Amino acid sequence: MKKTSTLIFIVGFFSPLAVAQNGNGGPPTESGSRNSQAASPSGGEEQLYKEGTNDLNDSQWQQAVEKFSEVAAIKGRRADAALYWKAYSLNKAGRRVEAESTIAELRHDFPRSDWLKDAGALELQIKQRSGQAVDPGHESDEDLKLLAINSLMNSEPERAIPLLQGVLTNPNNSTNLKERALFVLVQSDSPQAAQIIGAVARGQSGPDLQVRAIRYLGISGSRHLKLLEDIYAASSDANVKRAVLQAYMTAGAKEPVLVAARGEKDAELRRSAIHQLGAMGAREELRQLYGSTSSTEDKEAILDAFGIAGDSGELIHIATTESDRRVREDAIRRLGPFGGEKARPALVEIYSNEKDPELRRVAIQSLFIQGDATDLIALARKETDHEMKRQLVEQLSIMGNKEARDYMLEILNK
Repeated sequence: MKKTSTLIFIVGFFSPLAVAQNGNGGPPTESGSRNSQAASPSGGEEQLYKEGTNDLNDSQWQQAVEKFSEVAAIKGRRADAALYWKAYSLNKAGRRVEAESTIAELRHDFPRSDWLKDAGALELQIKQRSGQAVDPGHESDEDLKLLAINSLMNSEPERAIPLLQGVLTNPNNSTNLKERALFVLVQSDSPQAAQIIGAVARGQSGPDLQVRAIRYLGISGSRHLKLLEDIYAASSDANVKRAVLQAYMTAGAKEPVLVAARGEKDAELRRSAIHQLGAMGAREELRQLYGSTSSTEDKEAILDAFGIAGDSGELIHIATTESDRRVREDAIRRLGPFGGEKARPALVEIYSNEKDPELRRVAIQSLFIQGDATDLIALARKETDHEMKRQLVEQLSIMGNKEARDYMLEILNK
C-alpha cells in the first residue's frame, strides 16, 4: 500500500491542513471566521483571535490554545472558529484527548457551524495517529467516510477493502465518492483490491466508473498492464479502448500501444494509437510501424507522430526517398513546422533537384514556415523559371524580416 500518495489524494480535499493551505479556513485571518451569527465582534475578541493567529503561524501551540480558549469564552461570532483552532493547536501540542474533547464541545455548542466538517476530519486524524479504531459506518459525510476508510487502509486493510467495495456498489453514493474509493483501491497491493478494481475496469459497475478505473490503472505503472491488455482485447467499445490507450501512455508502456497501432481494425483508434506513440517519443517503434504498413493514411499519421516525437531525421529521410508521391509531399510539408534547422539544407536540395512543380512549391512553403529568408533569396536569385521565381518572391514579400525587405528593395531598384 502506497500510504503517502493515498493520503495526499484523499486528505488533500478536506483535511484541516488542506483548509489551511487553500485559504478556506486557516491559519485564521482577521476575516477568517465562517460563522457570522453575531453582528460585530468586540475589540477584545478580535484582538485575541488575531494573537491566536500569530501564535499558530509561529507554531506556539500552548499560547494559541490559551488565546483561542479566551475567544471561545467570549461566545461571540468567533467562538466556533476559536474552538476548532483550539482543538487543532491541542493536537499539534500532542494533547489529543483534550483536542477530542474540544471538538465535542464545538459540536454541542454549534451544531450548525461551518467548522464541523473540518473538525470531523481533524478528529479522524487524531484517532488514526493515536491508534484508535475508526469506524466509517458512523460517518454520514462522504468526505469523512472516505477519510475513515483511508485510515483503515493504512492500519487494517482487511477491514477497509470490503468497505470500499461497498462504497462502489451502493447506488446512493455519489460518483465522486466512488471515484475516490477507486483511487484508494488501485494503490493497494492486496489481491482482493486488484480483483475489485479489475471488475470495475471490465465494466461491471457501469461505463463511467469503468473509464475512470482504467485511467487509474495507468497511474499505477506497469503493475496492471496485463489487465489493461485483456480489457482492450475483449472490448468493442471505442471509448473503453481509447481509455486503455491513454492508460498505456500514462504508464509509459510503448509496446502495447505499438501492438494496437499495428492490429486495431478501427482506423480512428489505430491512428489514435499512432499519435500516442508520437507523444510518448517512441521513435524506434514508429520506424518499425512505418516500415510494416502499406496504408497511405496510416503513413501520414505516422509522419505527424514523427513530428510530435521530434524525429526530424526520419522525416527528412522519408521526404527525400519515399516512392509514394502523396506521402512524400506530406513529409516535405511537415519539415516546415517539425524539421528544425536540420531540415533547411534538405528542403533546398529537394527544391533544387525535384522536377515536380507542386513538390517544389511545398518545399518553398516549408522554408517559409522555417523563416529561412536566406535560402529563399538564394533560390530566387538562381531561379530561371518565371512561375517558380514568382512563388519564391511572393513568400519573401510577406516574411517581414530585414533580409527579405532588403531583397524586395533590390528587386525594385533593378
